[in-house]
Amino acid sequence: MKLCSRTVEANTDKMGRERIFSMDEVAKHNSPTDCWLVLCGKVYDLTDFHPSHPGGSKIITDCAGMDATLLFEPIHPSDIAERLLSPDVKKGLVDKSTIREEHIAKPEEEEKEGDILSANGKPPIETMLNIFDFEDVAKKTMSKEGWCYYSSGADDEITLRENHNAFQRIWFKPRILVDVDKIDMNSKMFGYNTSIPLYITATALGKLADPEGEVALTKAASNTGILQMLPTLSSCSLDEMLEARSPGQVVFSQLYVNRERQRTLEYVTRCEREGVKALFITVDAPQLGRREKDMRNKFKKQGTAVQKGDEAAGKVDRNQGVARAISSFIDPSLNWKDLAWFKSITKLPIILKGVQCAEDALMAFRHGCQGVVLSNHGGRQLDLARSGIEILPEVMEALRMEPGYTKDKFQVFVDGGIRRGADIFKAIALGATAVGIGRPTIYSLAAYGRQGVEHMIDIFKTELEMCMRLMGTPTIHDIKPAHVITKNLSDHFAVQPQDNLMNGVYEPLVTQASKL
Repeated sequence: MKLCSRTVEANTDKMGRERIFSMDEVAKHNSPTDCWLVLCGKVYDLTDFHPSHPGGSKIITDCAGMDATLLFEPIHPSDIAERLLSPDVKKGLVDKSTIREEHIAKPEEEEKEGDILSANGKPPIETMLNIFDFEDVAKKTMSKEGWCYYSSGADDEITLRENHNAFQRIWFKPRILVDVDKIDMNSKMFGYNTSIPLYITATALGKLADPEGEVALTKAASNTGILQMLPTLSSCSLDEMLEARSPGQVVFSQLYVNRERQRTLEYVTRCEREGVKALFITVDAPQLGRREKDMRNKFKKQGTAVQKGDEAAGKVDRNQGVARAISSFIDPSLNWKDLAWFKSITKLPIILKGVQCAEDALMAFRHGCQGVVLSNHGGRQLDLARSGIEILPEVMEALRMEPGYTKDKFQVFVDGGIRRGADIFKAIALGATAVGIGRPTIYSLAAYGRQGVEHMIDIFKTELEMCMRLMGTPTIHDIKPAHVITKNLSDHFAVQPQDNLMNGVYEPLVTQASKL
């Protein structure tokens, strides 16, 4: 702890006795730059100490010039200041007869349920401590249509829940006595800097969450120093998203391949011309999965810019929810042979998004792609498909045995179920370059707009920094497979802790009759 370094008055009188102060004298020292407190009858000058107080500076400065004994005693032993701080911080004793009621700092009354709501009926954004907090607010504030679209998973939603549960079957093996005074979370994707190995992955129809839509995500990515993948099925036009970039901001593009390849050609050409740096082709959606929560709603809002021709021709089915309404153009005939055509029309790095086994990761490498995203589409396509994090070890093992493979030449990403900074650490340890987040982005946007997205990303940063420090890994490069234990990762029916946060926000499927 930091010792008192200021020039201080003598704390004894001429006879060597401790000085006695009236409470009115103590009360004069009532600012952060001149901060005296009475604790258990003793007067302390904590001006130099309070900035380094483990419990935060504010709890001390709020009591400057007061008797803080009632706040101090429930937490600390009475002699802790004298044991741990410089003797100079103790000024003397207080004359207890001079202490009046207004001199005594008292504990704040506990807030009652509902008292923490702000004027708009939501909890203040600073009370959002984890990613599930945003989801809970979004659940209560979004339209039914928007919530059912974003929260829905395929069939019985087993994979939807498994995506997060799988991370909890990976345990840590911390190392000690490593210099972790400074933690560096900076990383790179295809040579482009990111403040944390995390990117905003493509999610459709951002305006179902917030009127600013994907533009808010572009701005939030810039403000937090991370990368964004622009979605094909956006509410905002490609022009709007590109114009929202800050100078020098790097973005990637996600692509659903159109049956009419001319449209795909025009889209890819435009992206490359406008400075998009990589192309992520979605390959796990030849047909959209049955997302029953979404299907029970009819989609009434405006669709995506990429579908305007289909809207005019009456080809958009609006009777089975948002997903069905926005996906009429996707080409189910897409196959490995088409990669040669993509390589002929663009020089952008090509990454396949939606790879779900080692065999296909090897095929992508052999076809000249620059990477893969291990993903099951957020549990929205094939129920009982494995999570991306479970697939990661087998993919990395296969790639390391493949002639010509290097991590710089072919990058592996994971999305689905990432809700903690510790989840990012686990993915990096098992070989991922970075991880993508989808629903956390949308839920934080729906809850608090762009500010919510930035706060959500800051939570991931705070959690990852803590995890790296406690694991003994000062840089991303220091995170290795030996830091995690994956023995039970593929055991889908292993006993594991109940996740109360996830269970608290998860909305179970119900039958139609149950609503009657």
